[in-house]
Amino acid sequence: MTTQATYNFSGKAILITGGAGDIGRATAHRFAANGAGVVLVDLNEAKLADVAQELISFDVPVVTLCCDVTSSSDVTQAFTKAAAQLKQSDRQVDYVFNNAGYQGVFATTDEYPEDDFQKVIEINVLGVFHVLKAAARQMRQSGGGAIVNMASHAGVSGPPNMLAYGTSKFAVVGMTQTAARDLAPYGIRVNSLAPALIGPGAMWTRQTELQAAVGSQYFDADPKVVEQQMINSVPLRRLGHLEEVANGVAFLMSHESSYITGFNLEVTGGI
Repeated sequence: MTTQATYNFSGKAILITGGAGDIGRATAHRFAANGAGVVLVDLNEAKLADVAQELISFDVPVVTLCCDVTSSSDVTQAFTKAAAQLKQSDRQVDYVFNNAGYQGVFATTDEYPEDDFQKVIEINVLGVFHVLKAAARQMRQSGGGAIVNMASHAGVSGPPNMLAYGTSKFAVVGMTQTAARDLAPYGIRVNSLAPALIGPGAMWTRQTELQAAVGSQYFDADPKVVEQQMINSVPLRRLGHLEEVANGVAFLMSHESSYITGFNLEVTGGI
C-alpha cells in the first residue's frame, strides 16, 4: 500500500480519458476518495459501467461517456455532455487527465508496420491534441484549471522495438511544454506524467511478452527473463504501482503544485 497525501477536491470534478483502463480506474478512485466528481471517458462501455459502480461508495457525482478521442467531434460532444451533467451537481470540469492511449506493436524499426504506426499516432498524439484543445476551450470560459497529459518514460528514453509509441510520447512531452506556455495566461496549467515500468497488470504482461517475441539483442526470448531484465534496469529494482501513478496525477492537479506548469513528472523506480 502506497502512502497518499490528502488533497481536498470537494466541489471539483476531473475528466479522465481512458477511464476504463487500469491507470484511469486507479486515478478515478484516487480523486473520488478526495471528494472530486469523476467523468469517465472511454470506448469500452461495459468497463466504464464497472468502474462507475466501484465509485458509488464515495458518494460523488460520476458520469460515464463513450468517446473516440481520435474524433474531434466526439471529444467536443463529450465535454459538452460532461458540462451539462456536472451542472446538476453544481460542478464543472476543473481537471483533465488526458490518459487514453495505445501501446502499439513491438518490432524493430525496419519491420514496423505502417498501419500500426499511424494508429498509435492517431490515438496518442492526435487524440491527446483533441482532448487538450477541448479542455483548454472549456477552461478558458470557466476561469482556469489543470490538465495532465499522459506521456511515458518511452518519451524521454527511446526504448528499443517501440518506434511508434516512443515517437508518440516524445510528441506528448513537446505538446505539453508548448501548451503550458500558451495557456498559462488563462490560469490553465498543463503538465505531463511519464510512468516507466508499471505493474503488475495487463500492459506490463503484454510488454514483456512482446519484447521477448521480437528477438532483439536487448531482451531474452523468455518473457519471465525479460521481466527480470527490465526490473534490473530500474535503480530501485521494482515496478511502479498504479496507485503511484494516480498519486502523481493528484499532486499535479493539487494546490501544492499550483506553481508548476510545463513539467514532465517521471514516475517509478528512480528511472
